[in-house]
Amino acid sequence: MKQILRYFLLLTVFSFATETLCAQTASYKKMHQVKRKETIFGIARDNGLTVEDLIKANPEMNTPGYELKKGDFIRIPYPAGYTGTSASAKSSEAKTAKTVVEKDMRQREIRVGIMLPLHDVNGDGKRMIEYYRGVLMACDSLKATGISTDIRAWNVAEDTNIQEILTDPHAADRDIIFGPLYSKQVKALGDFASTHGIRVVIPFSTNSQEVYNNSNIFQVYQNGNQLNEAFSYRFYQMFKDCHPILIDCNDSTSTKGGFTSALRRKLEQEGITYSITNLKSSETAFAKNFSTTSRNVVILNTSRQQELVLAVSKLNGLSLNNPQISISMFGYPEWLMYERQQMTNYYKYDVYVPSTYYMDSKAARTERIKQKYRRNFHQDMQNYHQRFAVTGFDQAFYFIKGLHLYGQHFIGSSGSVGYTPIQTPLHFERVGNGGLQNRAMMFVHYTPSQRVEKINF
Repeated sequence: MKQILRYFLLLTVFSFATETLCAQTASYKKMHQVKRKETIFGIARDNGLTVEDLIKANPEMNTPGYELKKGDFIRIPYPAGYTGTSASAKSSEAKTAKTVVEKDMRQREIRVGIMLPLHDVNGDGKRMIEYYRGVLMACDSLKATGISTDIRAWNVAEDTNIQEILTDPHAADRDIIFGPLYSKQVKALGDFASTHGIRVVIPFSTNSQEVYNNSNIFQVYQNGNQLNEAFSYRFYQMFKDCHPILIDCNDSTSTKGGFTSALRRKLEQEGITYSITNLKSSETAFAKNFSTTSRNVVILNTSRQQELVLAVSKLNGLSLNNPQISISMFGYPEWLMYERQQMTNYYKYDVYVPSTYYMDSKAARTERIKQKYRRNFHQDMQNYHQRFAVTGFDQAFYFIKGLHLYGQHFIGSSGSVGYTPIQTPLHFERVGNGGLQNRAMMFVHYTPSQRVEKINF
């Protein structure tokens, strides 16, 4: 076990609007009309209630994605134990409610744990150190907004017995833990989190199914089958008026059969006619698969760059001889790695890349976070298409701010935090009676006008 760093920052000072009084009822003290910038916490505090009291009186607040809006009317209950007999009883109840609120994480520092391989032994460790640095940068940025954090980190390598890590008393007092990286460690950490009321963010893809059973887990990435179905559905939505063409690229090592099978099922289910051709087909046979009246959308059955280059060459010949044919291409997340080499072709063929992350290398925010990383750690980020420091920054900023705003009631719904991620969009939905899974995804679109746009879903 190794403690890396601890932050002690100032608590945030809130300002709250005064309430609007409405008619008193027998069951509730009054109705309250929500004003601009009011929060659930603020309304509860102003009425001597706990947040739990207020939500119990307004069960619609438990609905996933619920947002308090200006003009809404909500019920203000009497404080717990209210009898209406004496002012001293009311005062005592108000003090009790205040004590509960003061212990809430929304009124103190957010206690953060990192349980990832933080070492220099292999690629996993080096990538997770970079992720952890991104978390630290997020905490530094949150400090400027008045949000305080207390961070502890443990080196949880692949061969680490995580049960030993969890005997550290500081593990049990965390509000949120980011980790683990390895599937075999998820259940132990998830069970520990359930016992101690801790939120667990599994930041990267795992084979664990614990998110379906454990309500304390936030799973950032969807598994391959889920993504194949989601990408196929969004493909249909965007290109249902186009003519799809699947090209067999003769790659025996391809892992994209799951996606192309899911896509073909969706197209057939919706009654959309598609063509299948081969990269080795003659120019004449190849051209016969393309429509001259509808936009054609080309899908390869491999993500490798060498087949992409061959396909582009084939399309170049087709376009030269048939300039009236309209062509777009639908790629794979791996194509983001080839952006620098293939950008001209991406623009030319109106490429759409489905992904769960993307960072615009030309954006001002991108340059600022790169500079901040360089300034803080005296080196550049590792040159992966997914920048792990930025992933850590996005996730930490989102979750820590969410806990600061909503405490134990934070469910990660879209727009609830007011933060636009630099690289990884986040929007969580409940998985049955289990935890929450990120359902955000995007198409990265390279337009013929030489712009890159993110189409978020």
